[in-house]
Amino acid sequence: MRRLLPLLLLAFVPALPASPVARLESPDRRLAVEFKLTDSGAPAYVILRDGQPVLRESRLGLVRDDADFTTGLKLQGTSSVEPVHDRYELLTAKRRVNTYDANRQVFHLRTAADRPMDIIFQVSNDGVAFRYFFPDADATVRRLSAEASSFNFLPGTRAWLQPMSVAKTGWESVNPCYEEYYQKDIPAGTPSPTGAGWVYPALFRSGDTWLLVSESSLPRNYCGTRLAAEASDGHYTVAFPDPRETLPGGAVNPESTLPWLTPWRLIVVGSLKTIAESTLGTDLAEPSGPRTGPEIVPGKASWSWPLLGDGSCNYDEQKRFIDYAAAMGWRYTLIDAHWDKQIGYARVKELIDYAAAKGVRILLWYNSAGSWCTAPQTPRSMLLTREDRVKEFTRLQAMGVAGLKIDFFGGDGQSMIGYYHDLLQDAAPFGFLMNFHGATLPRGWQRTYPHLMTMEAIKGLEFITFEQQNADEEPAHAAMLPFTRNVFDPMDFTPVVLDRINKIERRTTSAFELALAVLFTSGVQHYAEIPAGMAKAPDYVQEFMQHVPAVWDDIRFLAGEPGKFVALARQGDGRWFVAGINGEAAARTLTLDLTGLAPKNTGTLIADGAPGNLSFRRETITLGSDKILVITLPAHGGFVLTLD
Repeated sequence: MRRLLPLLLLAFVPALPASPVARLESPDRRLAVEFKLTDSGAPAYVILRDGQPVLRESRLGLVRDDADFTTGLKLQGTSSVEPVHDRYELLTAKRRVNTYDANRQVFHLRTAADRPMDIIFQVSNDGVAFRYFFPDADATVRRLSAEASSFNFLPGTRAWLQPMSVAKTGWESVNPCYEEYYQKDIPAGTPSPTGAGWVYPALFRSGDTWLLVSESSLPRNYCGTRLAAEASDGHYTVAFPDPRETLPGGAVNPESTLPWLTPWRLIVVGSLKTIAESTLGTDLAEPSGPRTGPEIVPGKASWSWPLLGDGSCNYDEQKRFIDYAAAMGWRYTLIDAHWDKQIGYARVKELIDYAAAKGVRILLWYNSAGSWCTAPQTPRSMLLTREDRVKEFTRLQAMGVAGLKIDFFGGDGQSMIGYYHDLLQDAAPFGFLMNFHGATLPRGWQRTYPHLMTMEAIKGLEFITFEQQNADEEPAHAAMLPFTRNVFDPMDFTPVVLDRINKIERRTTSAFELALAVLFTSGVQHYAEIPAGMAKAPDYVQEFMQHVPAVWDDIRFLAGEPGKFVALARQGDGRWFVAGINGEAAARTLTLDLTGLAPKNTGTLIADGAPGNLSFRRETITLGSDKILVITLPAHGGFVLTLD
């Protein structure tokens, strides 16, 4: 009966007169958000594009342990519209220098008991964002039981969504890890097949408008959220994590003293080009503080584990992979699980010194896990407390370690989000580059912590090595990622197998795999191909892999459809690189407009040769005055084009 009491009380809240609608427009005036209070005092918003609704009336508000901010509210005041301008550099993103321009307005609300809450809106040319702020000063820890924020899509909207995995399931109970396949082109409102919700970013299409829903600027005093499993009539609500997604004894739902600022909820709105080129997720992220310590240098890495497994983590094999990285001009070698037992600290130090003499630096793997999963790989549970972290980080710094890959996290509860922040903050003074696996979505953390190079949060290459079904899924799966997981945040998919995978029949062509080196963004790009496989590739393919940039200056969307095909142009090291893949089982001809990308009208194309493994062709391309490139990709094929 006690659980029903708040609902019964709400039924007797007297109706309040609806507030006038407030309208906030983007700088180019094509996007607008309309905010109002309903007759019951519930905050709500609508999004319009070119004057037409693209998101129906959707809910706003939070339920706190001492007050309900979802209904019975009064509008106490509205700020003036203020322009927002930001410019920042980010080495781990699809665009190095980014600018953000938006219009901002704040709505000051109060409950009947005079508890204040602000709703902050910002509208840019590529999307709408909002967040909540409790302005009171109060040392009492307050807790949220629910968030009412919702996204109410128009009838007929289609969706491309990744189900959230169920906590404590999967191998050694490591879920949730954001490692499910996307449900493609499904009706909006389709229930999540796992019952655990849908992860961000979530992609939708309504008519000719695409919308991408996500969150950004996730602090330690909030949990990671997702879209709820049920969305009747396409009305999706923000949901908190499973109660099991937490550190032992830690908070799951958000808890904080006041004042309290929540993460941004964001909706990119526009064409598919808008989606693919948007940086809204990092535009809204908390900026980093003043830089201190060693220079942060993204790069490419050799890595033995994906194709050679645990047994490859021995001294002699890792020495060969250091030689491989040096020969390819790659900056890093990752030594994966069990290095502490199969090599040992002293001999790892020998490898670090050997690598340094060749211009290569070493990254080391760690198992983050405490009691939240049973993954046995070592080193395990050495980073759980600050005392343990500082002790281990001090030892590693003295050895000359460049960075850490930390695996097996326990979900999105607030205490687990705090653990990520602890690791990043404690690693920063030591200059370590950071990579999280078995992990949540970064949500713009790479801007807040520039030494965060990448995170997994995707069903990546390792799954292809596990079973044939995953290899069968790779073409369509890879064609999803530039529109979803990899839109804002670096992604450690660990791409590129040009040769063979043991006991697996690869479905992609070798040129498809080569294209992933351009299509996927990661601050440290760990390539899965091993020295023996790379040696079989033509010299010009090896040369391409040596010189593909580690930092991208710009991006252009050229063509694509989620899960079917994609072609992007990326600028790095003073040149444009064009890459495309065909995720479908039938040949596809692409007509690409390269206007503004090829000042000399020439470039070098590497594409599929005759059918078969490691079959390529290379040719010089000369564009006409229209700058149009027409290229036919075979089933599951790909290409790369380096423009002069």
